[in-house]
Amino acid sequence: MPNYDYDLFTLGAGSGGVRASRVAAGYGARVAIAEERDLGGTCVNVGCIPKKLLVYASHYSQDFSDAVAGYGWTVGETNFDWKTLISNKDREIERLNGIYAGLLDSAGVERFQGRAVVVDPHTIEVSGRRVTAEHILIAVGGWPVLPEIPGIEHAMTSNEAFHLEEMPQRVIVVGGGYIAVEFAGIFQGLGSQVTQLYRGPLFLRGFDDDVRNTLAQEIRNRGIDLRFDTNVARIERSVSGLSARLEDGSVLEADAILFATGRSPLTAGLGLQEVGVELDEGGAVIVDEYSRTSLPSIWAIGDVTDRIQLTPVAIHEGMCLAATLFDGRPTKPNHDDVASAVFSQPTVACVGLTETQARSRFDQVEIYRSTFRPLKNTLIGDDERTMMKIVVDSVTDRVLGCHMVGPEAGEIIQGLAVAIKCGATKAQFDATIGIHPTAAEEFVTMREPVS
Repeated sequence: MPNYDYDLFTLGAGSGGVRASRVAAGYGARVAIAEERDLGGTCVNVGCIPKKLLVYASHYSQDFSDAVAGYGWTVGETNFDWKTLISNKDREIERLNGIYAGLLDSAGVERFQGRAVVVDPHTIEVSGRRVTAEHILIAVGGWPVLPEIPGIEHAMTSNEAFHLEEMPQRVIVVGGGYIAVEFAGIFQGLGSQVTQLYRGPLFLRGFDDDVRNTLAQEIRNRGIDLRFDTNVARIERSVSGLSARLEDGSVLEADAILFATGRSPLTAGLGLQEVGVELDEGGAVIVDEYSRTSLPSIWAIGDVTDRIQLTPVAIHEGMCLAATLFDGRPTKPNHDDVASAVFSQPTVACVGLTETQARSRFDQVEIYRSTFRPLKNTLIGDDERTMMKIVVDSVTDRVLGCHMVGPEAGEIIQGLAVAIKCGATKAQFDATIGIHPTAAEEFVTMREPVS
């Protein structure tokens, strides 16, 4: 048999690559991992973690206002310092980078700092050094892409937004996905004047339509200038900052323009196509149900495969891969009923099928929906509404999906995701006694379907 340097060599030390490598090493495999940037990948460095920290920061302006308006608090003069927030965020990310290094080291995974490329089905080159492995794992993730329009060099992506020297007072956010929605809420909550543009008729494509419409109304009520069927044609420097000329000829002035209009797999220059690994039109690695590529010795997980681009999914795929290769348990990743959240303001979360998806797959579907003003808002005069929705197969009574717009939606839907995964029925939801007074109890007290 061939004598390889490693049993597994992983390209990319993001969430999926690190988990696959650690678990594989735990099964006794000889493992190495290469990363050209920072350990933890997108999620830790320019994604989930720093973004959630900025979301927390952006909530305080509303919290201060609510405390004064309805709950008897006297709040003195408040000031926000962007540099302090970014400095504290950077310190936390640095701490997490160290934790990832420690996890890999304690598992016995050898770390390579540098860009790795695939030379042949069993050979990798890192910083001029060539090593061999029985199995190669591609887990390099994705990267933001910018449209080719005049002046795009003046715009930024979410990557740069985490490292701005100063907080812009006027921000244009271009895009209709969760990243655009979240950054629009972050900047608005921190005090910026925000305009969000999306080229389509309604943002958050793929989410339930009631969720999309509810969130659009609520974020407009918070003061974000949300415009659909609108796009930027060109960007120019102006006396006061930046000018965005829209396709309808109108002009918007801003201090910063953030494009969150898509991400692409980081496969360019890895040598994959040269050795015979098949990629799709967008550059994503094509894999089978076990995450194997067109070459038997090369595998891929996470965002680079463009399946479901979520950190927990990449981690799940990594654990399945390690079990398949090194624990004698061929394991397919399960991508059904994956819960997700958008940390917009208010938050969105969902699990299972949307109403549109359910109606296309099932003959008889019932919809339960409730909108209400949260108890907290009754003393402050805030008209923000929470929306909850349950999608049910009326033939089997099985709950197909749960959707929510409102405070703590992610925390609430996480619990319901367990029920959906277990095949819970609407009758079992109804038989569950709610916790009162909470918003979450509404999911077990909706009795009448909507027409």
